[in-house]
Amino acid sequence: MSHFSTIKTKITKKPALLEALQILQYDVQEDHLLVNPIDHNHEKVKVDVAIGNDIGFRWNGTEYELVADLQTWKDPIPPKRFIEKVTQQYARMTVHNAIKKDGWQVAEEWEMDDNSIELTVTRWQWLKVYFLHRCMRLRLIIFLIFKKILVIH
Repeated sequence: MSHFSTIKTKITKKPALLEALQILQYDVQEDHLLVNPIDHNHEKVKVDVAIGNDIGFRWNGTEYELVADLQTWKDPIPPKRFIEKVTQQYARMTVHNAIKKDGWQVAEEWEMDDNSIELTVTRWQWLKVYFLHRCMRLRLIIFLIFKKILVIH
């Protein structure tokens, strides 16, 4: 007999989780009831975010945890890799949203061979007669590059 298992994650923001799952091309449903797989007898589980009828994420008061019947897992990638991919996209969306909130724009983005993501972001501001161009490269460490450009009127 199988049952729903829970796996902890570090995911705490529902909007970024929803966006990450959509980028990974999952059909996302909110406030959904996970159902028993065929020929399995266990209770239904209510989740905050679902990607089908037997995989979802439930808020535990601190973070979202993955809820799934691991014995009947149907996704083409294993549960551990699934969580890694969702967590990577979640982190990416969290960074993108923070960048936008602070007035930055993503200029370039690359996925590296080691599956890390590198971003170049820019923000332009007028400061008296100077045009300040700020660039930031993100990998594991954030590098800031500042350039001042004189604006001639």
